[in-house]
Amino acid sequence: MAGVVFGCVVPHGWPTIPDLSEDAPGALQTRAALTVIGRRAVDARPDVVVIATPHNIRVEGAVRLASVARGAGTLHHEGRTVELNVPVDRPLTEAIAAVARRVGLPVALAAYGGNDRAVSVVPLDWGTMVPLWFLGHGRNMPGYGTVLSPDPAEDLGPPIVVVTPVRALPREAMVAFGEAVAEAAEEDGRRVAVVASCDWAHTHEGGRYGVDPAAAEVDAAVVDALRASEPGRLIGLDQRQVEAAAIDGLWQALLLAGVMRRRPPRGEVLSDEAPPAYATGMIVAAFEAA
Repeated sequence: MAGVVFGCVVPHGWPTIPDLSEDAPGALQTRAALTVIGRRAVDARPDVVVIATPHNIRVEGAVRLASVARGAGTLHHEGRTVELNVPVDRPLTEAIAAVARRVGLPVALAAYGGNDRAVSVVPLDWGTMVPLWFLGHGRNMPGYGTVLSPDPAEDLGPPIVVVTPVRALPREAMVAFGEAVAEAAEEDGRRVAVVASCDWAHTHEGGRYGVDPAAAEVDAAVVDALRASEPGRLIGLDQRQVEAAAIDGLWQALLLAGVMRRRPPRGEVLSDEAPPAYATGMIVAAFEAA
């Protein structure tokens, strides 16, 4: 009964990937914190990484799990490109779906491409690729970054489970889904890391969503909750503030809060910044056994 051994909240601005930019444009503090996350994850020795992203394929009214053999994706920045191709873990994906359905949560197992799961490959988005780069998959794989690419000869890091939260359900549903993830991980018996891929307020100065004072207020509330090892506090964020700040991290963080209910860890905020080039709250936090 290993179960969840590591958790983290990380942003997904893709220029933080070193192969895409030397200066991360202005987010070097975030990059350094992501590097620390990577080292701590290595120390935790996960056999599987569960990653919750807001930017992958969504299913209305249901939490979606990628029911595929692999994930492949490509990111570009200022003439540079990185490609990833990673295995998707079928046993834990199906176990999470089974536990979640057992407690009445709506879950969709969604595939992509081939009808046979063994050849089905989900497109990886920036919400998966950026965290994975720092969590064991930090190797550019030219020629392997599309759903029609051949399988690589070997895999650098552990297999993954891809979760896309649903916003249409009450917030409590994502907490309950996190509990299902933790229970399934314990039943599975392997060592599991859970990643909440989260950008926070998008209404800082210089962003395309305009400027709103709620941005700084919401980001401060998030930092306080994570520093206290209580991401579940965020369930009470005022909906008007959530919309004014244009955050995308709430639902993934609530999933992590549910995971933490079964085995409360010690949290540490490693960085917190909103670089002008991103105009987005970028917070990095680690959660390890107390």
